[in-house]
Amino acid sequence: MNQHSQSPKGPASLISDVLAHVSSLIRKEFDLARAEVSTNINRAGVAIGLLVGAMVIALVALNVLAAALVAAITELGLDAGWSALIVGGTLALVALGMVMKGVNDLKLTSLAPSRTVKNLKRDADAVKETM
Repeated sequence: MNQHSQSPKGPASLISDVLAHVSSLIRKEFDLARAEVSTNINRAGVAIGLLVGAMVIALVALNVLAAALVAAITELGLDAGWSALIVGGTLALVALGMVMKGVNDLKLTSLAPSRTVKNLKRDADAVKETM
């Protein structure tokens, strides 16, 4: 029988194995973080698209509807200046709501790699238990 095939590993060999596993684990976590950040950057791109779309819609709404609404309110008997103020204020509030939604979607906390952080904490706890 070959005695070397069943012999227990020495401390140097165990440390080498642990370091190899930790190195592999860290490499995999970095890969996960890179993938998660990439996904979050894509989501941020969509949010920026929403902001640009909101600005375009706000401008189109102001140019196309404002004059017609001001004229309609003026026909109801309100002064043209007050009619314009009401229409402009309402459209500005709609645009503000869209901008706030876009800015909220761009918050840094939504871009952070939260799954990776959770996995790293779990991995650190597992390494502590084995030590």
